[in-house]
Amino acid sequence: MSRIQVIPPEEATGRLKEIYDEIVDKRGKLADVHTIQSLRPESIVAHMDLYLEIMFSRSELSRAEREMMAVLVSVANGCEYCQLHHIQALSHYWKDEDRIQQLRVNFENAALNQRELALAGFANLLTITHEAYKNEKYLQPLTEAGLSDKALLDATLVVAYFNFVNRIVLALGLEASEQEMQGYQY
Repeated sequence: MSRIQVIPPEEATGRLKEIYDEIVDKRGKLADVHTIQSLRPESIVAHMDLYLEIMFSRSELSRAEREMMAVLVSVANGCEYCQLHHIQALSHYWKDEDRIQQLRVNFENAALNQRELALAGFANLLTITHEAYKNEKYLQPLTEAGLSDKALLDATLVVAYFNFVNRIVLALGLEASEQEMQGYQY
């Protein structure tokens, strides 16, 4: 149950209804992380635009790599809602539930290749120890794995975005439910 007022789809009017309808048309359903922003409808639009840019635009990072990082940031932050959403998305790419569960428990034992391991370590460390990045050596595993500066930027955007969303979810009391996790189009 959210900690603030939420305008449900059946009560939405005007611009909010337009925004809700557009999301349903594109994604198959409306997520609670969007309805929690219903008191500021244009924030939903800005949020979706940012999400689509970071997670779906052309990048040296694959969609699976970005979803893996989303899961790891959410694990580090204790955000079950985002973990479950992005585990579902990662499952679409990895198709290996055991590997995904191991990722949540200890990513270093999740059969990751060098590149994935570098991205996983980056996502985890930047989330839990932002001070570590005052020293450039923490980027070295990423460059050794062949990531360009553009890929480093993309990885940083993924980590920053999910820390942002995790804070919305945790602060406003969104909880994961079986119903919430079903029906999205990937």
